[in-house]
Amino acid sequence: MVFENFNKLINKVKSNQEKRRVAVVCAEDEHTLEAIFLAKGDGIVNPILIGNSEKIKEILEKQKNKIEDENIIHADFMEEAAKCGVDLIRENKADYLMKGKIDTSKLLKAVVSKESGLRTGSVMSHVAFLEIPTYKKLLVVTDGGMVLYPTLEEKKAIVENAVKTLKLIGYEKPKVAALCAIEKVNPKMEETVHAKELKDMSLNGEIKDCIIEGPISYDLVMSKKSARIKGFDSPIVEDADILLMANIGTGNIVSKSLIYSANGKMAGIVVGAKVPIVLTSRGSSTEEKYLSLVLASAMDREE
Repeated sequence: MVFENFNKLINKVKSNQEKRRVAVVCAEDEHTLEAIFLAKGDGIVNPILIGNSEKIKEILEKQKNKIEDENIIHADFMEEAAKCGVDLIRENKADYLMKGKIDTSKLLKAVVSKESGLRTGSVMSHVAFLEIPTYKKLLVVTDGGMVLYPTLEEKKAIVENAVKTLKLIGYEKPKVAALCAIEKVNPKMEETVHAKELKDMSLNGEIKDCIIEGPISYDLVMSKKSARIKGFDSPIVEDADILLMANIGTGNIVSKSLIYSANGKMAGIVVGAKVPIVLTSRGSSTEEKYLSLVLASAMDREE
């Protein structure tokens, strides 16, 4: 299964009989609550709102949204709200987390806590799903939000996280493009060396359930014409599912370029913990938050 656009993904989630329970940490944020109640109205989520209960109720009244008092949990501080959200996951009272009006660092501190957190031992990374008018299907960019300058081993984990995410929403064998400025190995450009090693790991079965091409430049990923001119032959050309970034800066710039200059829509979550985390930026629109909820809800539960 491949999703051509977000509407196809939304329809998949709406067809699920079971709503996902989302714990919203510091829910006293207008855009976050708008997104939550859009998703609730579409039968996608059952929310638990954690934070300043008075402010949450004020916003809900302003938006003419209603929720049972038992689904609002008061917390005086960000740290308290974050711990409460993590506890709900650990007690199997929620399926995943969403960031509201809380500093990312404070939410992640609770998530990675050795005593009470949600770490699995894997690298945590960000996956951004993008719908762009010029591409035939949803495109994943990773990692543009978590790992600053990933090592080869961290890139391996980032790829595995993205592949696992796609498989949990129904993909069989995603195609991964390890993006570089050029398509040849240059020892002075570490990302090209990493790309070739990741491709070799895929070929020898060390990285499973995907096809990796690299090093490969962006034009070759997106254009058969460019690939023909350069004599580059690969099943990835015009058919990549995942773009692996050299570092967080590249991932952030590529994602924002596709959104602001190519009319793209985005959904983003953090993976690699025990549950997905909807962790959008402060400037994210209601639509992006809603689509991120859809994405997290689309991931089938692991056995």
